[in-house]
Amino acid sequence: MMINNDINQRTVQTPANSFPTEGFDDAAEAVTRLAAIYEANTSFLRDAFARYRRNEQFDHRVRACYPFVRVRTEVNTHVDSRRSYGFVAGPGVFETTVTRPDLFGNYYREQLRLLAKNHHVQIEVGVSDHPIPIHFAFAEGIHLEGDLDRERLFLMRDIFDTPDLALLDDRIVNGTYEPLPGEPHPLALFTAARVDFSLHRLKHYTATAPTHVQNYVLYTNYQFYIDEFVKLGRDMMARTGDDELRAYRSEYTSFVEPGDVVTYNENLGEQAREGTPPPRLPQMPAYHLKRADGSGITMINIGVGPSNAKTITDHIAVLRPHAWIMLGHCAGLRNTQRLGDYVLAHGYVREDHVLDADLPLWVPIPALAEVQVALERAVAQVTQLDGVELKRVMRTGTVASVDNRNWELRDHREPVQRLSQSRAIALDMESATIAANGFRFRVPYGTLLCVSDKPLHGELKLPGMADQFYRAQVDQHLQIGVKAMELLRMNGLHRLHSRKLRSFAEVAFQ
Repeated sequence: MMINNDINQRTVQTPANSFPTEGFDDAAEAVTRLAAIYEANTSFLRDAFARYRRNEQFDHRVRACYPFVRVRTEVNTHVDSRRSYGFVAGPGVFETTVTRPDLFGNYYREQLRLLAKNHHVQIEVGVSDHPIPIHFAFAEGIHLEGDLDRERLFLMRDIFDTPDLALLDDRIVNGTYEPLPGEPHPLALFTAARVDFSLHRLKHYTATAPTHVQNYVLYTNYQFYIDEFVKLGRDMMARTGDDELRAYRSEYTSFVEPGDVVTYNENLGEQAREGTPPPRLPQMPAYHLKRADGSGITMINIGVGPSNAKTITDHIAVLRPHAWIMLGHCAGLRNTQRLGDYVLAHGYVREDHVLDADLPLWVPIPALAEVQVALERAVAQVTQLDGVELKRVMRTGTVASVDNRNWELRDHREPVQRLSQSRAIALDMESATIAANGFRFRVPYGTLLCVSDKPLHGELKLPGMADQFYRAQVDQHLQIGVKAMELLRMNGLHRLHSRKLRSFAEVAFQ
């Protein structure tokens, strides 16, 4: 069956359900309406695509649009200056498209509740004019290759909307977006299409559904850490007769591995295990130690290099985690450091280059006190050291991140001079990228590295020596990372998100 190429000149079919724009005083009611619009419009697209798969003829385009949420403020409202989010910068119209209320419902309710409380305004909800790409109407994605022949795959764009790069860029989060006259100001850092794009990419890169990602994220550049995290996660799910240990383990409900393989907590009466491991691990496998409220810990092996670090944080950011921390290995640059010592970054030399176009090098990446304190406390608690003894095993200072893994092979005089001038105490390839993207995306960030070699002092990372070091040190380092995340969780969300991350005219959604 041929499809008429004049379809673009014909009518556009839209959902029969009509959702006029309405105002709500209650955030929960507003989110209920957002969910109704989203479900009706994505169901309409999924049903139409099912008919397209069955080779039904279409003489029209099929389109459904994202829901939007909007607030209007007419006067400057006095807002508690200690707040880091939940308010708009001044009078005006502020709007954003939204997606996946099933995933972001609690987040939307909290953001809208604060807006209504701080500005005493209604929350307007309606249907935007931003089409939902057909690919994004399916939460788990659609696989077209086996179902559609080449011709129908090519002509699909004449029937359905496909992703538009103009709606996927990061101008809002980068602070370069300027609305046209009469256009509303952005209410959130990401449009709905940008969020959907990342949700689908996360499944591809991590082999786990984004619904599993927790609010506290650990990144690592070594599989050794993942091996220890998997052991920890499985142990946490195992039944124990120790009352204190059972109470601690029961805070976590399940452990999820690539392929969405879920192990449930036997201490909560669950014994089932479900899911099938993938035939091969993805590029950046993710593992999730889950809590019922989403405040558990996700750990991702990002591999080596700043490109991977940027890629995964670009996508994790749309889930609005409360914090992310880099746990990895580094080259110690000072003769007084020893293999196995810790480095708590309080500044970064950015020679990774992957973010130069999005976040200029002249932008400082400040240390966040809440994260720094949590990491230092975690090191002290796990090592059971304090005072001078703690300083013997952990040094605070500048970390340099480079994009050249074999930097040692260059004439070392020039890089060594720059590293000395910057007061750097450690060098790696990912930490500055993760911190800078945390700053860019307003996600609290931190770095705790472990010295695994000292190339400037003849202690190179070589087989045998490295393996012995890894086995001895990784377990303790991971324990520190987990403890730091638990300390941050106990501090509470309101204390963690920092005013340091706000721009001049910051969006309301954190």
